[in-house]
Amino acid sequence: MLTILGFVMIATFLVLIMMKKMSPMGALVLIPALFCVLVGKGAHLGDYVLDGVGDLAPTAAMLMFAIIYFGVMIDVGLFDPIVRLILRFCKADPMRVVVGTAILEAIVSLDGDGSTTFMITVSAMVPLYRRLKMSLVVMTGVAATANGVMNTLPWGGPTARAATALKVDATDIFVPMIPALAVGLLFVVALAYGLGLRERKRLGVLTLDDVTAGDPEQVLVGAGTGGKGTKVTKGGKATKSTKAGRTGGGAGSGTGAESAADGPAAGAPDAPGVSDDDEFKGLDPHRATLRPKLYWFNAALTVALLTLMIMETLPIPVLFLLAAAIALTVNFPHMPDQKARIAAHAENVVNVSGMVFAAAVFTGVLTGTGMVEHMARWLVDGVPEGMGPHMALVTGVLSLPLTYFMSNDGFYFGIVPILAEAGAAHGVSAVEIARASIAGQALHMSSPLVPAVYVLVGMAKVEFGDHTRFTVKWAALTSLVVLAAALAFGII
Repeated sequence: MLTILGFVMIATFLVLIMMKKMSPMGALVLIPALFCVLVGKGAHLGDYVLDGVGDLAPTAAMLMFAIIYFGVMIDVGLFDPIVRLILRFCKADPMRVVVGTAILEAIVSLDGDGSTTFMITVSAMVPLYRRLKMSLVVMTGVAATANGVMNTLPWGGPTARAATALKVDATDIFVPMIPALAVGLLFVVALAYGLGLRERKRLGVLTLDDVTAGDPEQVLVGAGTGGKGTKVTKGGKATKSTKAGRTGGGAGSGTGAESAADGPAAGAPDAPGVSDDDEFKGLDPHRATLRPKLYWFNAALTVALLTLMIMETLPIPVLFLLAAAIALTVNFPHMPDQKARIAAHAENVVNVSGMVFAAAVFTGVLTGTGMVEHMARWLVDGVPEGMGPHMALVTGVLSLPLTYFMSNDGFYFGIVPILAEAGAAHGVSAVEIARASIAGQALHMSSPLVPAVYVLVGMAKVEFGDHTRFTVKWAALTSLVVLAAALAFGII
């Protein structure tokens, strides 16, 4: 009964948020509370919730101060050079923009923390997506999938958990998997290329009439740039545009008849959170919050922060708390300026931390009632006896749904040892099971139980249901590509 109710609870949650019948925060709280009563454990709801909040409180604190820290770094101009570099590569071509998103996310994911990488990527890319009227769901989907592949780094979490749970060396897990993970990353770039071509077809391409005189970041980033000097290429036709920021999309591109005939590409997601009044101003090259004289101090502080995170010198929430305090004090020594910066990022802080605590209700009930354990054991027990010699493949396939519906801790410390024990009876080594278990991470990073995903969708102002509906199929396919590559290379 607990198994059935567990699957029904998760399905109900996903359906409601994807159909936009409930907000993610409301669904994360009310759905598990209802099912807790249905399983006859309503009297323990408070204990389950407090246990869940206790488990996720450090994560919420980390996200709170990380948002403030990276928000201040964006304000003072630390990432402006990165954005300019991306703009030069992208050249206002939607295809290049999406591919650039995948590459940027893969690079910044080297720090091993999903929340910080999403903050950097969103901060760099959202302005460009909004100005070009591109779909922000494409951005969040590509970013989450690329980060999922890179999340398998030994210091990222899953590999270390698998090594600890099965008592094997993390290097023996990760290094042999590098070719398969590289194939997965190449697939993400290819996926970004395909999605980018679809966006290019829907929107057209902005080009500059005078490349030598035009500065891409001034045309796309500088506030108030206008006048002639740009054209929109759509469907093979070039039409003059009188406003640099007007790049097409919907009825705003090309001629009215042409736009109406083209419309969005079939199946192309809408671009939520985009309007003419929602122009980005965070990268205004003349904004008052810039601190060019402190650029190298801020860069050194950020490098030191990421280094200490990787070395695990202090708990990550403590590191971000200290870094945020230092960044505010040095860059904005006057109290009113500090309050203004905190207030400027308060919306993101409240949205993300609130969502994390709401997710604590979901995870608390799912774990406390025993539903997640029953679901996992039902899946494991359902593996046919004849699949014993192929337990590594079974583990890889099961890693997709199990890491999506439960935390990494629950999967690696609760389920993987059971799979390894079953595999050992048929001569499958523990290290093969461990390698296969990290294949599902591309999908895991879009799970509603991963706090970092709320940073991604929250900062991008994308509905979680839209992100889930768009991303899950591509992320699952990426995980299967990684698993297939591992089999083809003989890694598992």
